[in-house]
Amino acid sequence: MKALIAYLSYSGNTQETAELIADHLAADGVNANVHEIGLDPPVDASSYDVIFLGTFTWEIGRTPDEVKDFVLEVGYKPDNVAVFGTGDTQFGGDDLFCLAVDKLVTFYNSRWSGLKIEQSPRGSQEIVIRNWLEGVLHDVKSLA
Repeated sequence: MKALIAYLSYSGNTQETAELIADHLAADGVNANVHEIGLDPPVDASSYDVIFLGTFTWEIGRTPDEVKDFVLEVGYKPDNVAVFGTGDTQFGGDDLFCLAVDKLVTFYNSRWSGLKIEQSPRGSQEIVIRNWLEGVLHDVKSLA
């Protein structure tokens, strides 16, 4: 299985989440490529069995422009996108918490619910990441 982990991070929280996902995938024997949106060269999304797309939520519930640019760069709506993101409930409460994740899940009509992490993924949230990832991988393997 081949996976792409594409993410955008300003504070480092989404990057940490992407790195944890990469570590879990490697431990499961999945060939994963990490792509930092806005810095790394364009990718061929069609060459991956699953795409993990990571974002944060910006300016009162918006998806960052760089993530939108990545979506346009891919050029089509793959049906194998699993969305994850980090946020902070102190800015906008539950209504705006990781709203960009919800928007991307809807946009891609993702078969997986979005993974939402409060600030840093370290500590107790690591099990949340692992459980979500195991669900995604189980589905991808059963579809192959």
